[in-house]
Amino acid sequence: MENQELDAGPEAILSASADGEERSGEDRREANPENAYKRSIFSIPVEVHVTIGTARPTIAELLQMKRDSLIQLSSKIDDPVELYVGNRVIARGELIEADGGAGTIGVRLTEIVDMSEDTLK
Repeated sequence: MENQELDAGPEAILSASADGEERSGEDRREANPENAYKRSIFSIPVEVHVTIGTARPTIAELLQMKRDSLIQLSSKIDDPVELYVGNRVIARGELIEADGGAGTIGVRLTEIVDMSEDTLK
C-alpha cells in the first residue's frame, strides 16, 4: 500500500486491515466494541454541586424562619467556593457573574483537586 499525505487530519489516513480492506483510523476505533464502551462513559452527565458556605441553625431557629429571614453562612463573600461530585471536592473557584451581566452566576476555577492519591472505597 502506498503512503498518502492528507490535509484532513489523522482520522482520514487510511491503512490496510487484516482482510485487505482499507479503513480510516476512526473506523478502526469504532470496530473495537471495548473502545466504544470506554468512550461512551465520557458522555454520561455528572451533577456538580457548588458549596458557598454552611450554617448550623437550631431546630427552633429553623421553625421561626419566614420569608426574608437571613441565614448567616460560615464564609465571607470573597472566600473560594468548593465544587463537589458526590461527596468529593473536585475543584475550588470564585463566583463570577456570567453572561455579561444577565444575572446568572458561574464559577471560575482556581484550583483542581489532585485525586490521584485517593483510593476507591
